[in-house]
Amino acid sequence: MDPITLSRWQFGLTTVYHFLFVPLTLGLSWFVAFFQTRYYQTKDETFRKMAKFWGKLFLINFAIGVVTGIVQEFQFGMNWSEYSRYVGDIFGAPLAVEALMAFFLESTFLGVWIFGEGKISDKAHLASIWLAAIGSNLSALWILLANGWMQHPVGYVINEANGRAELVNFFALITNPKGWLFFWHTISAGLTTASFLIIGVSAYHLFRKQHVEIYKRSFQIAAIVGLVASTLVFLGGHTNGQYMYDTQPMKFASIEAHWETSQPASFSILTIGDLSGKREVWSIRVPAVLSFLACNNFTCEVRGVNDIQAEYETKYGPGDYIPLMVVTYWTFRFMMTVGFIMIALSAFFLYSTRGNYENAKWMKFVPWVIALPYIANSSGWILTEMGRQPWIVQGLLKVEDAVSPNLTTVDLLISVIGYTVVYGSLAVSMVYLMKKYAIAGPDAAMHESVDVAPAVVGSQD
Repeated sequence: MDPITLSRWQFGLTTVYHFLFVPLTLGLSWFVAFFQTRYYQTKDETFRKMAKFWGKLFLINFAIGVVTGIVQEFQFGMNWSEYSRYVGDIFGAPLAVEALMAFFLESTFLGVWIFGEGKISDKAHLASIWLAAIGSNLSALWILLANGWMQHPVGYVINEANGRAELVNFFALITNPKGWLFFWHTISAGLTTASFLIIGVSAYHLFRKQHVEIYKRSFQIAAIVGLVASTLVFLGGHTNGQYMYDTQPMKFASIEAHWETSQPASFSILTIGDLSGKREVWSIRVPAVLSFLACNNFTCEVRGVNDIQAEYETKYGPGDYIPLMVVTYWTFRFMMTVGFIMIALSAFFLYSTRGNYENAKWMKFVPWVIALPYIANSSGWILTEMGRQPWIVQGLLKVEDAVSPNLTTVDLLISVIGYTVVYGSLAVSMVYLMKKYAIAGPDAAMHESVDVAPAVVGSQD
């Protein structure tokens, strides 16, 4: 119940909650832009209804996501002032670009798309949703470059006079491979999340024989994108793991409960540790597979947690540099297992579209797949942040040195409880609205523009 622990819980809760909305925003924006494009090209009213319906769900998700994202940034000054003082010169740069360029781009043109139909040209209306989608994903890029710097700091010097880290190479920051690997992984995860939402909602309506043409097209397109995107998530995660092997060896070893350096290294199928989380009791391992995952060959050396701990004590001073292994070990396995399930399901859904799949009995169970990417996304972010512990900036600043010095336990209990209550209420509202409009179908999403567009056309005649 100390300020450091409560601050970590507060930021962790708000981050995981915020990231429930981010991937869907990133992925669904491209679907809406695609459907709008097909309507512009064909004037097929079905595509217009698809754009409006999925756009409605996109907007609900976007609105909640924006609110929760703003709260996160306030915490850098309120809870983590020492972090902001020490690395704010660097971390603030990509966040400033994100706000001034990407966020304004997405929010401005999203408003144009919502209210502009029938009031501006079709071409300008189409361009607005593409610019909103581009802005959303650019926003993610800048935030992920900032987080990538925390995982693998580059392009900085320590100013001994003021005791701060200062940016000296902006190009190094924006070309940091860690940030771009995060971007690849996150954008693919966003498309996967959107695909499974579309598949699940479409299956609900197809099983009930409602608006069959709209939801058959949606299901088919989402199955294709879902298979490609979930495969890209796997490939991006594998590439990120190999980069982690080079730049964050402790995180890599803790993910696999790999205690002792070995060559070749075995992959853990199941490892059981003691209550301390610092010792293996029993495990099932596959020989040499971890070496292959780390280096693309079956003979390379993988350093163990114990050797890295000894090295870090020599390099950084006494302390515990081992992450909470029960978290890193199992979140990786949750993420990986769910990822493989999504690849298999996407392939099955795509294969099923060759037949009369809308009448299949299994369609009534498909809406439950919507939960899968959320489990994988949350597990992935928890792994990413917990695996870096005890560092807030890898090798540069520890979490215990980054918290605001004037915080009290009472202050933080009030704020943590308050955030939990408010965010819980928002979650209930979010689920209610998403479910309401998902079940209501395309007609409920059309009323904003159906009454406007014919009136504008009639006045032009």
